[in-house]
Amino acid sequence: MSKEIITTDAVIVGAGPVGLFAIFQLGLVDIKCHVVDILDRPGGQCAELYPEKPIYDIPGYPEITGQALTDNLLAQAAPFAPVFHHGQMVEGLRRLDDGRFELATNGGLVFHTKVLVIAAGGGSFMPKRPPFRNIESFEQSSVFYAVRRIEDFRERNVVIAGGGDSALDWTLNLEPVASRVTLIHRRDKFRAAPDSVAKMQALAKAGRIDFRMGQIMELHGEDGRLRALSGRGADGAAFELEAERLLPFFGLTMKLGPLAEWGLNLNENLIPVNTENFETSEAGIFSIGDINTYPGKLKLILSGFHEAALMAQAAFRIVHPEEKMVFQYTTSSTKLKQKLGVG
Repeated sequence: MSKEIITTDAVIVGAGPVGLFAIFQLGLVDIKCHVVDILDRPGGQCAELYPEKPIYDIPGYPEITGQALTDNLLAQAAPFAPVFHHGQMVEGLRRLDDGRFELATNGGLVFHTKVLVIAAGGGSFMPKRPPFRNIESFEQSSVFYAVRRIEDFRERNVVIAGGGDSALDWTLNLEPVASRVTLIHRRDKFRAAPDSVAKMQALAKAGRIDFRMGQIMELHGEDGRLRALSGRGADGAAFELEAERLLPFFGLTMKLGPLAEWGLNLNENLIPVNTENFETSEAGIFSIGDINTYPGKLKLILSGFHEAALMAQAAFRIVHPEEKMVFQYTTSSTKLKQKLGVG
């Protein structure tokens, strides 16, 4: 039995902020798109790893959380009716005789598209799982790799492990919420912003949080409910702490996955692009956001937004080769305002 083929103008691989903004930019030039993402929700790392953590460098927003940015980008893209396919990884890619691309996912979907936009961030990413015995039995009930809802930690005894920005940020953010916060790191040197380290140390000195040098060795509890953990201090002495929630922040494991097999030129697991239009070594395949590379590249969300805008202009010439590109401003174009349902 042959699989149903989904025909579209463009497929975007990656539903992070840059992929979501690409929907809007493509929509402005009459390009319909489907979006494929391995996660179970839109937003990429913003929604997965720091949905309630403030971001300070988005133009026009002195402060906005990862989830709020995701929600705003989805609202902005909504007039163009994108179709999302979550929990899917693109495994197969080939060019058809008519010049279009055929993409196949691990979930059995097949797309025929004129344009492919890779906005996959750093590729497929997973938090690094600590090597604690039976940790899987506590995950998503007592052990979490991201804070999706602060309320899940209210009045709980929370232990945070790690020495990077995520560990320090959530130590500070959960201190007013949790019944007690303990930060555990193997040494008193951190890979976090100096201001965050200073604030944490001040809280510890004031007795409002606990900081312990050492490493966690084992978790204790039943039926997914954490009650304590044991470890070894920097001095070698064993310790045990009561704990209801554990946040281990030991970094991410980044993998390109099937992208590495697509025949694109790669440079240290990144995709080189032409900065005129962010096209890859393969005509019709574009790469925007953190997964691409070029001289002077800055891995910022705002850089990805710029890349999406130029990509869409080039994609128009592929999807609508018979039409003339007329650059328009949303502030003054009646046609664009009609598309957006405003004015």
